[in-house]
Amino acid sequence: MARSSTPPPNGGGPPLAYRNQDFLDSDAGRPLRILAEYLQPFDALRKQRVRDTIVFMGSARIDPDGPFARYYTEARELARLVTGWSQSLQSDAQHFLVCTGGGPGIMEAANRGAADAGGRSIGLNIGLPHEQRPNPYIPEDLCFEFHYFFMRKLWFAHLARAIVVFPGGYGTMDELFELLTLAQTRKLDRPIRILLYGPDYWKELVNFDALVRHGMISREDLELFSFVDKPVEALHALQQGIPSEPAPSTPALAKSTTPRGRHDR
Repeated sequence: MARSSTPPPNGGGPPLAYRNQDFLDSDAGRPLRILAEYLQPFDALRKQRVRDTIVFMGSARIDPDGPFARYYTEARELARLVTGWSQSLQSDAQHFLVCTGGGPGIMEAANRGAADAGGRSIGLNIGLPHEQRPNPYIPEDLCFEFHYFFMRKLWFAHLARAIVVFPGGYGTMDELFELLTLAQTRKLDRPIRILLYGPDYWKELVNFDALVRHGMISREDLELFSFVDKPVEALHALQQGIPSEPAPSTPALAKSTTPRGRHDR
Protein backbone atom coordinates (compact mmCIF):
# COMPACT_ATOMS: atom_id res chain seq x y z
CA MET A 1 0.00 0.00 0.00
CA ALA A 2 1.31 3.44 -0.96
CA ARG A 3 2.47 5.63 1.90
CA SER A 4 1.19 9.19 2.20
CA SER A 5 3.60 11.84 0.95
CA THR A 6 2.20 14.40 3.42
CA PRO A 7 4.45 14.63 6.48
CA PRO A 8 2.86 14.78 9.94
CA PRO A 9 2.43 18.38 11.21
CA ASN A 10 5.22 18.06 13.76
CA GLY A 11 7.61 16.08 11.55
CA GLY A 12 7.11 12.88 13.52
CA GLY A 13 8.58 14.40 16.71
CA PRO A 14 6.93 14.97 20.08
CA PRO A 15 3.33 16.22 20.05
CA LEU A 16 2.67 19.92 19.57
CA ALA A 17 2.08 21.66 22.87
CA TYR A 18 -1.57 22.44 22.12
CA ARG A 19 -2.14 18.74 21.30
CA ASN A 20 -0.25 17.42 24.32
CA GLN A 21 -2.97 16.29 26.72
CA ASP A 22 -0.53 15.69 29.58
CA PHE A 23 0.63 19.30 29.32
CA LEU A 24 -2.90 20.69 29.00
CA ASP A 25 -3.94 18.78 32.13
CA SER A 26 -0.91 19.94 34.12
CA ASP A 27 -0.54 22.87 36.53
CA ALA A 28 1.40 24.74 33.86
CA GLY A 29 -1.51 24.35 31.44
CA ARG A 30 -4.11 25.81 33.82
CA PRO A 31 -4.16 29.29 32.18
CA LEU A 32 -4.98 27.63 28.85
CA ARG A 33 -7.84 25.65 30.42
CA ILE A 34 -9.24 28.83 31.98
CA LEU A 35 -8.97 30.70 28.69
CA ALA A 36 -10.70 27.84 26.86
CA GLU A 37 -13.68 28.18 29.20
CA TYR A 38 -13.99 31.78 28.04
CA LEU A 39 -13.32 31.37 24.34
CA GLN A 40 -15.34 28.22 23.62
CA PRO A 41 -18.68 29.61 24.90
CA PHE A 42 -17.98 32.95 23.20
CA ASP A 43 -17.43 31.24 19.86
CA ALA A 44 -20.53 29.05 20.22
CA LEU A 45 -22.79 31.92 21.31
CA ARG A 46 -21.54 34.06 18.43
CA LYS A 47 -22.30 31.30 15.93
CA GLN A 48 -25.78 30.83 17.41
CA ARG A 49 -26.35 34.63 17.34
CA VAL A 50 -27.20 34.81 21.02
CA ARG A 51 -27.36 38.45 21.98
CA ASP A 52 -28.22 38.50 25.70
CA THR A 53 -29.94 36.47 28.40
CA ILE A 54 -32.32 36.40 31.33
CA VAL A 55 -30.75 34.15 33.95
CA PHE A 56 -32.77 31.84 36.22
CA MET A 57 -31.12 30.78 39.46
CA GLY A 58 -32.36 28.53 42.24
CA SER A 59 -31.95 25.25 44.06
CA ALA A 60 -31.06 22.02 42.29
CA ARG A 61 -33.00 20.21 45.04
CA ILE A 62 -36.47 21.45 44.10
CA ASP A 63 -38.41 18.93 42.04
CA PRO A 64 -41.91 18.91 40.53
CA ASP A 65 -43.23 16.43 43.10
CA GLY A 66 -41.55 17.67 46.29
CA PRO A 67 -42.66 20.03 49.07
CA PHE A 68 -41.50 23.10 47.10
CA ALA A 69 -43.03 21.98 43.80
CA ARG A 70 -44.73 25.36 43.49
CA TYR A 71 -41.39 26.98 42.68
CA TYR A 72 -40.59 24.38 40.01
CA THR A 73 -43.98 24.91 38.37
CA GLU A 74 -43.73 28.70 38.48
CA ALA A 75 -40.13 28.81 37.22
CA ARG A 76 -41.24 26.68 34.29
CA GLU A 77 -44.19 28.98 33.59
CA LEU A 78 -42.11 32.15 33.87
CA ALA A 79 -39.48 30.73 31.49
CA ARG A 80 -42.27 29.90 29.03
CA LEU A 81 -43.57 33.48 29.24
CA VAL A 82 -40.08 34.98 28.89
CA THR A 83 -39.38 32.82 25.86
CA GLY A 84 -42.65 33.86 24.25
CA TRP A 85 -41.69 37.49 24.85
CA SER A 86 -38.26 36.87 23.36
CA GLN A 87 -39.76 35.29 20.27
CA SER A 88 -42.09 38.28 19.77
CA LEU A 89 -39.22 40.76 19.48
CA GLN A 90 -38.19 41.95 16.05
CA SER A 91 -34.51 41.02 15.92
CA ASP A 92 -32.08 39.16 13.70
CA ALA A 93 -30.47 37.69 16.81
CA GLN A 94 -31.66 35.68 19.80
CA HIS A 95 -32.64 38.25 22.40
CA PHE A 96 -33.36 37.59 26.11
CA LEU A 97 -32.73 33.83 25.99
CA VAL A 98 -33.42 31.92 29.17
CA CYS A 99 -30.10 30.86 30.73
CA THR A 100 -29.60 28.52 33.69
CA GLY A 101 -26.90 26.60 35.50
CA GLY A 102 -27.84 23.60 33.41
CA GLY A 103 -28.66 21.13 36.17
CA PRO A 104 -31.81 19.81 37.87
CA GLY A 105 -34.37 21.60 40.04
CA ILE A 106 -35.13 25.22 39.21
CA MET A 107 -32.58 25.07 36.40
CA GLU A 108 -34.38 22.18 34.75
CA ALA A 109 -37.73 23.92 35.24
CA ALA A 110 -36.54 27.04 33.41
CA ASN A 111 -34.97 25.17 30.48
CA ARG A 112 -38.11 23.06 30.30
CA GLY A 113 -40.34 26.14 30.22
CA ALA A 114 -38.36 27.58 27.32
CA ALA A 115 -38.82 24.29 25.46
CA ASP A 116 -42.57 24.40 26.22
CA ALA A 117 -42.71 27.68 24.28
CA GLY A 118 -40.86 26.12 21.34
CA GLY A 119 -37.76 28.17 22.11
CA ARG A 120 -34.11 27.57 22.85
CA SER A 121 -32.29 28.17 26.11
CA ILE A 122 -28.77 28.00 27.50
CA GLY A 123 -27.31 25.73 30.19
CA LEU A 124 -24.02 26.53 31.93
CA ASN A 125 -23.39 23.25 33.71
CA ILE A 126 -20.49 22.56 36.07
CA GLY A 127 -18.82 19.34 37.07
CA LEU A 128 -19.33 18.63 40.79
CA PRO A 129 -18.37 15.72 43.07
CA HIS A 130 -22.00 14.58 43.11
CA GLU A 131 -22.07 14.63 39.31
CA GLN A 132 -24.49 17.38 38.41
CA ARG A 133 -25.53 16.44 34.92
CA PRO A 134 -27.12 18.70 32.28
CA ASN A 135 -30.89 18.44 32.20
CA PRO A 136 -32.47 17.11 28.98
CA TYR A 137 -34.17 20.39 27.96
CA ILE A 138 -31.02 22.22 26.81
CA PRO A 139 -30.17 22.23 23.08
CA GLU A 140 -26.86 20.44 22.52
CA ASP A 141 -25.25 23.46 20.85
CA LEU A 142 -26.13 25.73 23.81
CA CYS A 143 -25.09 23.35 26.59
CA PHE A 144 -21.71 24.16 28.15
CA GLU A 145 -19.64 22.31 30.73
CA PHE A 146 -17.40 24.25 33.14
CA HIS A 147 -14.71 23.20 35.57
CA TYR A 148 -14.09 26.64 37.08
CA PHE A 149 -16.87 28.26 39.09
CA PHE A 150 -15.57 31.76 38.41
CA MET A 151 -15.64 31.28 34.63
CA ARG A 152 -19.19 29.96 34.84
CA LYS A 153 -20.25 33.00 36.91
CA LEU A 154 -18.52 35.31 34.44
CA TRP A 155 -20.76 33.93 31.69
CA PHE A 156 -23.84 34.41 33.87
CA ALA A 157 -22.96 38.10 34.25
CA HIS A 158 -21.47 38.69 30.79
CA LEU A 159 -24.74 38.38 28.89
CA ALA A 160 -27.39 38.91 31.57
CA ARG A 161 -29.90 41.71 31.25
CA ALA A 162 -31.75 40.34 34.28
CA ILE A 163 -31.65 37.52 36.82
CA VAL A 164 -34.57 35.85 38.53
CA VAL A 165 -33.49 34.17 41.75
CA PHE A 166 -35.73 31.43 43.10
CA PRO A 167 -35.21 29.88 46.57
CA GLY A 168 -31.87 28.13 46.85
CA GLY A 169 -28.92 27.37 49.07
CA TYR A 170 -25.22 28.20 49.18
CA GLY A 171 -24.67 28.16 45.42
CA THR A 172 -27.72 30.31 44.69
CA MET A 173 -26.74 32.83 47.37
CA ASP A 174 -23.16 32.92 46.08
CA GLU A 175 -24.39 33.80 42.59
CA LEU A 176 -26.97 36.29 43.86
CA PHE A 177 -24.61 38.26 46.08
CA GLU A 178 -21.88 38.38 43.47
CA LEU A 179 -24.31 40.02 41.04
CA LEU A 180 -25.68 42.32 43.74
CA THR A 181 -22.11 43.42 44.44
CA LEU A 182 -21.49 44.12 40.75
CA ALA A 183 -24.69 46.19 40.67
CA GLN A 184 -23.88 48.03 43.92
CA THR A 185 -20.37 48.94 42.82
CA ARG A 186 -21.49 49.76 39.24
CA LYS A 187 -18.70 47.54 38.00
CA LEU A 188 -20.65 46.71 34.86
CA ASP A 189 -21.45 49.28 32.21
CA ARG A 190 -25.16 48.39 32.13
CA PRO A 191 -27.72 47.62 34.84
CA ILE A 192 -28.89 44.10 35.57
CA ARG A 193 -32.48 43.74 36.73
CA ILE A 194 -32.52 41.52 39.83
CA LEU A 195 -35.75 39.83 40.94
CA LEU A 196 -36.01 37.71 44.09
CA TYR A 197 -38.79 35.20 43.55
CA GLY A 198 -40.66 34.18 46.70
CA PRO A 199 -40.50 37.07 49.21
CA ASP A 200 -41.49 34.87 52.15
CA TYR A 201 -38.39 32.76 51.62
CA TRP A 202 -35.96 35.57 50.92
CA LYS A 203 -37.13 37.87 53.73
CA GLU A 204 -36.76 35.04 56.22
CA LEU A 205 -33.37 34.03 54.88
CA VAL A 206 -31.76 37.48 54.56
CA ASN A 207 -32.53 40.42 56.84
CA PHE A 208 -31.83 43.17 54.33
CA ASP A 209 -33.20 45.85 56.66
CA ALA A 210 -30.70 44.78 59.32
CA LEU A 211 -27.86 45.33 56.86
CA VAL A 212 -29.08 48.91 56.44
CA ARG A 213 -29.63 49.39 60.18
CA HIS A 214 -26.09 48.24 60.97
CA GLY A 215 -24.67 50.52 58.28
CA MET A 216 -23.37 47.68 56.11
CA ILE A 217 -25.30 48.82 53.04
CA SER A 218 -27.09 52.02 52.14
CA ARG A 219 -30.86 52.37 52.08
CA GLU A 220 -30.54 52.98 48.32
CA ASP A 221 -28.95 49.53 47.92
CA LEU A 222 -32.34 47.98 48.62
CA GLU A 223 -33.46 49.40 45.28
CA LEU A 224 -31.02 47.10 43.46
CA PHE A 225 -33.56 44.27 43.60
CA SER A 226 -37.31 43.66 43.71
CA PHE A 227 -39.46 40.91 45.18
CA VAL A 228 -41.93 39.05 42.95
CA ASP A 229 -44.24 36.13 43.70
CA LYS A 230 -46.12 35.26 40.51
CA PRO A 231 -44.91 34.44 36.98
CA VAL A 232 -46.99 37.18 35.34
CA GLU A 233 -45.81 39.70 37.95
CA ALA A 234 -42.20 38.74 37.28
CA LEU A 235 -42.66 38.99 33.50
CA HIS A 236 -44.15 42.47 33.88
CA ALA A 237 -41.22 43.55 36.08
CA LEU A 238 -38.77 42.29 33.45
CA GLN A 239 -40.58 43.99 30.60
CA GLN A 240 -40.75 47.27 32.50
CA GLY A 241 -37.18 47.13 33.73
CA ILE A 242 -35.16 46.06 30.67
CA PRO A 243 -34.76 48.17 27.54
CA SER A 244 -35.54 46.05 24.50
CA GLU A 245 -33.68 48.04 21.87
CA PRO A 246 -31.22 46.02 19.77
CA ALA A 247 -27.69 45.78 21.10
CA PRO A 248 -24.82 46.70 18.78
CA SER A 249 -23.13 43.32 18.73
CA THR A 250 -23.72 39.62 19.19
CA PRO A 251 -23.01 38.46 21.83
CA ALA A 252 -23.71 41.79 23.58
CA LEU A 253 -21.14 41.42 26.35
CA ALA A 254 -21.24 43.61 29.42
CA LYS A 255 -17.99 45.50 29.94
CA SER A 256 -16.38 46.27 33.27
CA THR A 257 -15.81 49.87 34.25
CA THR A 258 -12.71 51.39 35.81
CA PRO A 259 -12.74 53.78 38.78
CA ARG A 260 -12.63 56.68 36.31
CA GLY A 261 -15.62 55.32 34.42
CA ARG A 262 -13.72 54.11 31.38
CA HIS A 263 -14.61 50.77 29.87
CA ASP A 264 -12.23 47.85 30.09
CA ARG A 265 -12.05 46.66 26.50
